[in-house]
Amino acid sequence: MRKEHWAIFVTNTSKVSDFTERLLRGEPPVELQFFKGKRGVLFSQKIVDVFIEEESKHDIKILNRESGQELKTYSSGERKKALLAYLLEQDPQFMILDNPFDNLDLDSQIALKTLLEKLSDRLFFVQLASRKGDVLTFIHQYGQLQNGLFKIIHNPKLASDLDKGLSSYDIPRPLESHTYEHEFLVRMQGVNVSYGEKKIVSNIDWEIRPGEFWQLAGPNGSGKTTLLSLITGDNPKAYGQDLFLFGYQKGEGESVWDIKEVLGYFTPAITDRFRGYHSLEHMLISGLFDSIGLYVQPSKRHRQLALEWLQLLGMEERAKDLFASLSAGEKRLIMCARAMIKHPLLLILDEPTAGLDDISAALVVDLVNKVASNSNTAIVFVSHRKEAGLTPDHTLELIADTQGSRAVLI
Repeated sequence: MRKEHWAIFVTNTSKVSDFTERLLRGEPPVELQFFKGKRGVLFSQKIVDVFIEEESKHDIKILNRESGQELKTYSSGERKKALLAYLLEQDPQFMILDNPFDNLDLDSQIALKTLLEKLSDRLFFVQLASRKGDVLTFIHQYGQLQNGLFKIIHNPKLASDLDKGLSSYDIPRPLESHTYEHEFLVRMQGVNVSYGEKKIVSNIDWEIRPGEFWQLAGPNGSGKTTLLSLITGDNPKAYGQDLFLFGYQKGEGESVWDIKEVLGYFTPAITDRFRGYHSLEHMLISGLFDSIGLYVQPSKRHRQLALEWLQLLGMEERAKDLFASLSAGEKRLIMCARAMIKHPLLLILDEPTAGLDDISAALVVDLVNKVASNSNTAIVFVSHRKEAGLTPDHTLELIADTQGSRAVLI
């Protein structure tokens, strides 16, 4: 068995980018001198994102040069498979695996683990792992990265246990309450979506009532994003379907803004839009106006509401801190609270824990459970992981099929 495979436990404050750059430049820490002078490559979602951007801006196809299919249309599993093949063409001696199983369904995770194990006889791996359960079974040497500093550890777990949680405060009350008189927020009956000859979902029935807590599950490419886009009003395929949204039968004159007004939505990609100098107070208040940044003078009531949410998150002393200064986990908490601050009829959380370490993910789950129990907001939580402690009322699982994914209630 080869010894020089390493699992390095990281958190959302580990300064991973600095560490990987030094390792690839041939400047490893003393404990990892084995890798000095060896050719390394980085297997990371960030690399995939760079290729997608290059394709969008310059129509340069690299990972997908043979298929010609747009990389952004690949499933997460297909993208990572294409990246791995490309990196192996570089004939590296070691590969850094940056949270390789994020955004992958269970079958894709198993397939990738099997392939990596086969490659472990010819290639050394350095796995950066935010989650303890993700560590590859053939790795038996462990390290830890804290604020850019590496150290060897002998017990394969994160340094910190879950030593903090949310405060005991209830969810702050909204400035204005929504009145809703219908039985369903969302009702799909026999919904079908196809793109050309490719069938995405087939004969989907789904009813979401006020206050219900749903988990939406299914493998990569099964149509989860498609269903969400029907609900948010962003997909023209919704027209002609038997689809009821927030008091309107689709096509009866509702506007996208009628939907946005009663909907809260968060996906980690939204965080990238906030690149300016926004305080935590202003970040939360902007959720009341659905704006990227705050362009109105906040009232005393607005500021008080933001403070109540910060108290819930244990950040009341940081109201004036800049959003950009937060860790990834803290940013997710703020963004989830921002999506919830107006108490929407429906809150959609699309992979809110992707890329988070165990501690940060547990705090997000804690917040979501609290929203579910302390408010009348319905929730749709999308994740490839079965997050420990998450307590949904119902699960809708999409089962992939050649005739379009079908839905199963669990």
